[in-house]
Amino acid sequence: MSIKNIFKVGIAGVAFLAFSATGAFAAPDIPCGTAKLIVPWGAGGGTDIIFRQIVEKVNKNGAKPQLQVVNVGGQGGNKGAKQAAKAKPDGCTLFAIHQSAITSYFTGRIDITWDAFEPVSMVTSTPSIIGANVNTPYTNLTELVSAAKKNPGSITAGGTFGSTSQFVFLLLEDAAGVKFKHVSYDGTKQRMTALLADNIKLGEINLAAAIKYIKAGKLKALGVTNPARLDQIPGMKTAQEQGYDLVYAVERGVVAPKGTSKAIIDHYAAMLKGAAADSDFKDAMHKKGILITYKGAKDYTDHFQATYDKWLPIAKKVGVYKRK
Repeated sequence: MSIKNIFKVGIAGVAFLAFSATGAFAAPDIPCGTAKLIVPWGAGGGTDIIFRQIVEKVNKNGAKPQLQVVNVGGQGGNKGAKQAAKAKPDGCTLFAIHQSAITSYFTGRIDITWDAFEPVSMVTSTPSIIGANVNTPYTNLTELVSAAKKNPGSITAGGTFGSTSQFVFLLLEDAAGVKFKHVSYDGTKQRMTALLADNIKLGEINLAAAIKYIKAGKLKALGVTNPARLDQIPGMKTAQEQGYDLVYAVERGVVAPKGTSKAIIDHYAAMLKGAAADSDFKDAMHKKGILITYKGAKDYTDHFQATYDKWLPIAKKVGVYKRK
């Protein structure tokens, strides 16, 4: 555009043109007015809560096409993954992902893993909390480990088989030299219900879904797997402080079907970057103990590969690796 025409459109027009250049408004050729973001868990769970807020922020920022969360629960998140992997790579379908794409592959629950998709952006990281029913006698990880050593395999731990919510307990077993009795639930909401009802003694929880129960004294928080304490609950010690080498978080991001063009990926990455940088979104996530850890497509791809390579020998060591 010429200097003369720039002056014609005015300051507001220049701002729009600059913003369009990032891909936030100037969408590539995406043949839908609304693109669906498949969340492979039921409504109300930790993953669903986070991505609904991301989508709300992206849409308010003028996303074209607009995004809509579509919950496709079942099979520990794998039903939604299979559907997303088969979708056309035209920009009309995105998939909300975390490391269950790796752990489910290790355990043989699904035949595809993260590299069946095109990474777009990682947005958040949620440290896991080892939660316990209020009727349990232990109040921290040290007491839990002591009880588990006295009665190996007797303490029930809820987590979706093959997903991140079970994998954190497998890591704790490895770090502390104990064994739990694993019970599977299809999602955070179901696991929380079982934990509150005392149907299981332990469960992987996070502040996004459980902070109100923790503060009300309806759930115990035995320790957090973050390197540092969470300032929302400063009295809760980290696993490392309690003597266990366990650092872990559920890292959530967005991927697209394999073969999606770089133009479309860059378009959505720009929109997600804008949401991640939004001060209101940051504040909302902080209140829930969720870290903003944005990575673009290239960095997210490298990070996924590094995580896969790091966890592969652990999965084999604890005996859950089922690939041929």
